[in-house]
Amino acid sequence: MEQSGQQYDEASTIFSPDGRLYQVEYAREAVKKGSTTMGFKWKDGVLLLAHKPETSRLVNLRSLEKIYQIDDHIACAATGLVADGRHLVEIAREEAQWNKIRYDEPISVKDLVNLLCEYEHMYTRFDGVRPFGVVLLVGGIDDTGKHLFSTDPSGAYLGYKAVCEGKKSSDAMTQFTKNYASDISLNQALELGLQTLKKITKQKFNTEMVEAAVIDEKDGYHKLSSETLKRLAEKQSPDEKE
Repeated sequence: MEQSGQQYDEASTIFSPDGRLYQVEYAREAVKKGSTTMGFKWKDGVLLLAHKPETSRLVNLRSLEKIYQIDDHIACAATGLVADGRHLVEIAREEAQWNKIRYDEPISVKDLVNLLCEYEHMYTRFDGVRPFGVVLLVGGIDDTGKHLFSTDPSGAYLGYKAVCEGKKSSDAMTQFTKNYASDISLNQALELGLQTLKKITKQKFNTEMVEAAVIDEKDGYHKLSSETLKRLAEKQSPDEKE
């Protein structure tokens, strides 16, 4: 006898009787196996953090890219299938540049996220395609303020003050709920992110395993140096001191 649900999980366009799209759910499972990525809105901008797990001592961690610049005022961190993430980043960059050409102004963060998610949604509505197995944390600053969004393989998106996707994201969100404040500074956001990564990965911490980028009104998009991350990673919180 055919297993329940088997006839509905072969295409992303077929709903099961209980209203589920199995291929979209499978895409979310791929995201859960991806590396841990985090985003924070801090007092003057947005911070993105991405963990790059050391799967082999032969891998050059600096060759792994998890955070991408979209425009001078927008960046994103990707978790899930790397190739899917790169493709969506290219789409986002093209849309940002086309907006400048058409309207002679930078695209707003929400408009860009909406365009990306419309594109992702198309891949749940037609035969012969599959949903994207990736989540993008899109952060940036525009005329309406600072923004942080998380996309979904279904084409949905949500705005956040602090968010984590990938491995052990639920544990990280628990830490954010306890410790995040809306007036948090950049250093405090970095400390929260790095301390949370330490707790949930339970690995010997190496700053080369973390990629970090900031978008603020003063400098726009810029990556944070290894020295800055190392200094903060070595700073212990009171409950960790002996």
